[in-house]
Amino acid sequence: MKKLTEVVMPQLAESLVSATIDKWLKQPGDSIEMYEPICEILTDKVNAELPATIQGTLIRILVGAGETVPVGTPLCLIEVHEEGAGTAAPTATPNGGSVSTPAAPARNNDRAAVRAQGAAAEAGADGNDHMRYRYSPAVQSLAAEHNVNLSAIEGTGLGGRITRKDVLAFVESGRGARATGMAAGIVGSTQQTPQPNKSGGEQVRSSGLHLSETPRIPGVEVQGQQVPGRSEYFIDVTPVRNAIARNMRQSVTEIPHAWMMMEVDVTNLVSLRNKLKDDFKKREGVNLTYLAFWVKAVVNAIKDFPIMNSVWAVDKIIVKRDIHIGLAVGTEDAVKVPVIKNADQKNIAGLAREIEDLARKTREGKLTLADMEGGTFTVNNTGSFGSILSYPIINYPQAAIVTCESIVKRPVVINDMIAVRSMANICLSLDHRILDGVICGRFLQRVKENLESFNLETKLY
Repeated sequence: MKKLTEVVMPQLAESLVSATIDKWLKQPGDSIEMYEPICEILTDKVNAELPATIQGTLIRILVGAGETVPVGTPLCLIEVHEEGAGTAAPTATPNGGSVSTPAAPARNNDRAAVRAQGAAAEAGADGNDHMRYRYSPAVQSLAAEHNVNLSAIEGTGLGGRITRKDVLAFVESGRGARATGMAAGIVGSTQQTPQPNKSGGEQVRSSGLHLSETPRIPGVEVQGQQVPGRSEYFIDVTPVRNAIARNMRQSVTEIPHAWMMMEVDVTNLVSLRNKLKDDFKKREGVNLTYLAFWVKAVVNAIKDFPIMNSVWAVDKIIVKRDIHIGLAVGTEDAVKVPVIKNADQKNIAGLAREIEDLARKTREGKLTLADMEGGTFTVNNTGSFGSILSYPIINYPQAAIVTCESIVKRPVVINDMIAVRSMANICLSLDHRILDGVICGRFLQRVKENLESFNLETKLY
């Protein structure tokens, strides 16, 4: 005996009320294994794959790609054998229950039929090559993990799409080789392997904070065909890019931005990190980056000036007691802001571990909504690109954002003598409804004092 089970839009986080179907990884008639991804979901903060909680056959797609629907909306129908239903996990709903129906309502049948026709027409218009090069985040992460060139793999999915099974089969076959870029016409990310220096270690760029590799170049996914004779092409605005645009527009429209910068002598900090980084790597298994020290200095300054950790509420200013630091992290196609919760309760070693963990999850596309929520103040490491001055946009609705710029050696006058020192700039954008120059000047001065107070006796734990 068979039955139809609805898969509904899950509530990935408490604040999530809706999400967008980015693309379907399975089509009607495809068999589905337990926990196999069936579609990709986009929210304002992250994208995620929706795994199947049952094993069966996809019968109907009820929500098409590109559609935004509320949490709890049925997305598709999966046919399962009745005798296997008892051991398979039911489809979860936002209130913790499950949904199972013998058949879809007539209006859903009509709706699904229209969408299925549209999907088929779109696949026919784009062609197999177009579908082949629309890699899912899971496929890209898996390929990066195994150093696989995706252009060398034959896809078995819809329209030639490369699936995770294709990548794993390619790796197991022993044909895997380090990725050398996408096929012609597709712009992908580039990453260079650090070259050893004369002392046998990695050659690190002197202009950045802690770069051991060339920063990845943002990649775009070209949709459709280029028109002959035209000197331009079109890129579809993805839901993630649209969310970024909406949030940035809201920030600059509603928040009266002001900006200031201060110079910091971090010579002692550079010496401290150089002394401890190798032992820390062996002990903790993660890199001791300058960013951990920056965050510690900012957090300690916020503790002295709590008004920096606030939001505007029209007739009130809400000061947050907990200090949750957001880290602006750029990926190939977006900017993500994962959050270090209760950063004021962590030492430098703890911050370094959490920064490494969030950076890894960002690179692998494994950030969850829980990782992105609750930020009260944002720190941006623009110095990793060699930037020495920047004017960041405040992460709405926070009151301010700090950027840590590149550490460079410059001649500095000390006691009427010229010395070569490691110098860096700290830049602050502030909400002028909440903050004024005096308080922000004192705050930046405290950050400066905290950074310059690091020395060879500073403890990480």
